[in-house]
Amino acid sequence: MVLVLGLGRFGIACARRLQELGMDVLGVDADLDLVNRYVDTLRHVVRMDSTDADALRQLGLENVGIAIVSMAHLESSIITVLTLKEEGVPEVWAKASSRKHGEILKRIGADHIVYPERSAGERVAHTVAGHMIDYFEFEDGFAMARTLAPSFAWGRSLAESAIRTRHDVTVVGLKRPGEDFIYAVPETVVLEGDQLIVSGSKRDVERFARIS
Repeated sequence: MVLVLGLGRFGIACARRLQELGMDVLGVDADLDLVNRYVDTLRHVVRMDSTDADALRQLGLENVGIAIVSMAHLESSIITVLTLKEEGVPEVWAKASSRKHGEILKRIGADHIVYPERSAGERVAHTVAGHMIDYFEFEDGFAMARTLAPSFAWGRSLAESAIRTRHDVTVVGLKRPGEDFIYAVPETVVLEGDQLIVSGSKRDVERFARIS
């Protein structure tokens, strides 16, 4: 089960998408209005103050594989993450409102820190700069991007263009206008106008996206 604590914009977006992907999701929020708003959206939603450790334990944390802590209030998110890790939840994702907030969450045991506003700003900046169609950076300097295939790859398979060897990025998949997403294999042929989904270090991904 995935536990989503905090049903603001970030939390409910995560909960909805996870449920659409077939996962068993339990949404939690202390705000009764939010709980009532999403009672018909989520299959499982309860009103509860997640800073109450006893109440949190009653949710059956032994059945929770992943928890997403998305409260904006710093103290509430810290107390909630601390309780979840003390109770042995294997994987805790936590939203941070600032770098200091994220550092504190990491120190008390959060496995993954998410900075929604910073990530959104970086994605917009890369798009505005014209190098990428979409961009996502992970906390360890790893990044993924969607960018137009460079001309040197047109009409050639990935094995022939040797993108990974020459540019230190991995082509994860390919999206052709009007067609479904294609998972990349060495034999995949790239055409003009194709969009490539590539992964690698932030520096290598950004450098590759600038190639025309």
